[in-house]
Amino acid sequence: MGDDLSPAEGVLLVTQTDPGAIAAIRATADQLRQQQVGDTVTYVINRNINFTNICEQHCSFCAFRRDAGDAGAYWLDWTQILEKSQDAVRRGATEICMQGGLNPEAQIEGKSLTYYLKLVATIKQEFPQIHLHAFSPQEVQFIARIDGLTYAEVIAALRDAGVNSMPGTAAEVLDDQVRRVLCPEKIDTATWLEIVSTAHKLGLHTTSTMLSGHIETPSQQIGHLEKLRSLQQTAVQKGYPAKITEFILLPFVGQEAPKSLRRRVGRDQPVLADALHLSAVARIYLGNWISNHQPSWVKLGLSGATEALVWGCNDIGGTLMEEHITSMAGAVGGTFMDVTTLQTAIASLGRPYQQRDTLYQKINQSGLAIV
Repeated sequence: MGDDLSPAEGVLLVTQTDPGAIAAIRATADQLRQQQVGDTVTYVINRNINFTNICEQHCSFCAFRRDAGDAGAYWLDWTQILEKSQDAVRRGATEICMQGGLNPEAQIEGKSLTYYLKLVATIKQEFPQIHLHAFSPQEVQFIARIDGLTYAEVIAALRDAGVNSMPGTAAEVLDDQVRRVLCPEKIDTATWLEIVSTAHKLGLHTTSTMLSGHIETPSQQIGHLEKLRSLQQTAVQKGYPAKITEFILLPFVGQEAPKSLRRRVGRDQPVLADALHLSAVARIYLGNWISNHQPSWVKLGLSGATEALVWGCNDIGGTLMEEHITSMAGAVGGTFMDVTTLQTAIASLGRPYQQRDTLYQKINQSGLAIV
């Protein structure tokens, strides 16, 4: 496997501009991917449910959020949540991914946690078999703040109600200098890391992400990867019951972002070459500790995501069925991908494909995990 890169070595790799050096980085990442996880490309049949876009925060990159009463503001009711869940199960989903805006009115009897627990129960009472991948570290902090609870109390309650894993979103770039510009009202780096580590201690696996290609520097990109690697090392070395299952690079889509950030970034769509280069460096930097790497077909388009499979990625993501946060930002990749289309994309590389569940267990044709 080789030794872990130092941060300085990581910065050296990500700042390479010579085509020969970049080709060598790609080849190394692809070779590591083959050694660490093999040639099979995995995918998951899942559905996104973004249950509200009403949000108290004003992140500079977000075209999804609305204030209550704004045109386009929405908040799904229990019947709509159940209908979307029923549709997901009918279409073979093994996972529902649920996240939403931070809606201060999302309370039951004055309690935020009670509302979120009812969200979980609405799905899990009807479909106990579905894996519920739900509520980011930001949402955990929001619930804890509203109700005066600890992060551990919120996570344990959600886990006991039926949440099976936590999305590692709201990470953006784990650097407070960047966060002060990009998402000044969001949790700081230390809080994000604390909540994810607490989830691992309490037995909830998480994913990990990075929003790249906006105002961050190469050093800040590698600092982000270093923090994720350290977080995973802690989970493994301390024997926590859960850890990070995957890393997903999320290239910035700025088409509908506020003008101040669009001007600063200077483009509306991701630069594919930059995303592929950073994907390869992430595999080299994290691969000994986080072995599953996924591109975003929503942000890069299916052709870009397929190309990422030879730059260190081994998973092409999920069917999603619907997606609002990135599509409202102006992404070109679409909001739904059927299984056959994903399989065809993988097969175009001459690589085998395999359905998986959220925790990367293989699933057979009858929908059961292969142990």
